[in-house]
Amino acid sequence: MTVRKLEHVGIMVKDLEKSISFYTEIIGLSHLYTMTHTNGVIRLAFLAGADAQETELELIEGYNSGLPAEGKTHHVAFTVDDAEAEFERIKGLGVPLRDSEITTLPNGARYFFFYGPDGEFLEMFQPAGK
Repeated sequence: MTVRKLEHVGIMVKDLEKSISFYTEIIGLSHLYTMTHTNGVIRLAFLAGADAQETELELIEGYNSGLPAEGKTHHVAFTVDDAEAEFERIKGLGVPLRDSEITTLPNGARYFFFYGPDGEFLEMFQPAGK
């Protein structure tokens, strides 16, 4: 097992552009890029600190329109070098998987979700080009 860093925290939002503006103008993060998920419905925006991009914030629009008033953190992701090896390792440990296969995003990044001990969504994320 090799988790390289905390990759990103995913927050579900109702209006991606409004949230990008808030996190850039009010919080001071830099907008890195936006893309549409391979499912053609969900839109994703990635932001990071201006001086260090160690951990990113992922804004997720279109996953669930029924957000509670306090918002919803969707998941925590960890950077790994080999999504396939981690998928097999997690599966072999008997940890419940949320995804039955690894997803590849349009930019080449690969990931899968599984459940933590209290049902929280966790993600192993292999960045594009790695």
